[in-house]
Amino acid sequence: MLKKLAAALALTLLAFGPVQAQEATADAPAAAVEVKDFSLGPADAKVEVIEYASFTCPHCAAFHADVYPKLKADYIDTGKIKFTYREVYFDKYGLWAAMIARCGGEMRYFPIADMIFEQQREWAASDDATVVVENLKRLGRAAGLEDTAMDACLKDGEQAKAMVARYQENATADDLQGTPSFKINGTMHSNMSYDEMKAFIDAELAK
Repeated sequence: MLKKLAAALALTLLAFGPVQAQEATADAPAAAVEVKDFSLGPADAKVEVIEYASFTCPHCAAFHADVYPKLKADYIDTGKIKFTYREVYFDKYGLWAAMIARCGGEMRYFPIADMIFEQQREWAASDDATVVVENLKRLGRAAGLEDTAMDACLKDGEQAKAMVARYQENATADDLQGTPSFKINGTMHSNMSYDEMKAFIDAELAK
């Protein structure tokens, strides 16, 4: 599965569509660009929940609509856990969405990510890549981003390659099988209900 995804993303970088600014080759090594994870909650929390999700994954959007608000209210906002989001790229639309979210920096990343998930059916509905890019930029504008900044982010081919390389590294290390998946204090879990996740988290907090 990972090999197929890697090949697909390599092709994505070769055909960066309407936002191509520089040539990228599938064989070229990733540039020395830092690709950080974005997190909420205290850095020293007893429990860390790492979510692997794609911005174009319907099950991931469902998780963020149905489970994430409860998780945030009960565990993130109360400082009980550190929640880290790791992007998964199944397609170029998901990659572009992540680049727009990252364009907002640490302060705007999660608000933009929330909008991307909430409006997934709308912004990703078109087969026209130019329309999808404009839809994503519309979400960025709603979060206060300028077009010039978003254009620069979308045209950063070295950043895109580094993001894909980081995704592949993490997915391989954690034997990622699907999305959304969750790594709770080092143990991988598949998609689950809020009650199931609560049980795993409470068990870790009780240790």
